[in-house]
Amino acid sequence: MSYSIGDGMVSLALSAGIISYLYLTHQGRQRRLEIIHQERLVAMDKGIPLPEFPAEPDRRDRSDPTVLPILGTVLSTLAVGTMIVLNLNLAPAQHSFWVAPLPFAFLGVGLAAYHFLSRGSDR
Repeated sequence: MSYSIGDGMVSLALSAGIISYLYLTHQGRQRRLEIIHQERLVAMDKGIPLPEFPAEPDRRDRSDPTVLPILGTVLSTLAVGTMIVLNLNLAPAQHSFWVAPLPFAFLGVGLAAYHFLSRGSDR
């Protein structure tokens, strides 16, 4: 398998995009921390008490409980549909490849099962 210059450019552009995103995210956090620090210094100069805020907001309480069963259903149905299509359309020599999407079906069933089994432990 030989790679072309275009393949290398695509991988470099993808790497540059990921690094740029991480850099901009870091700069945004630093800017927000500087603003909070400046506000606290001004409040200390004026003698105004400020409540303590965490540096990073807690993201655990914003989770949507419907994501896991929806993702599990989508993965399972897509995998089962792909298996049916592969079973019906593959040549007889390649007929054993219809099981290729089976891991995605198991992943979807596992996500849905995890959601329904762990739902009772939150109460």
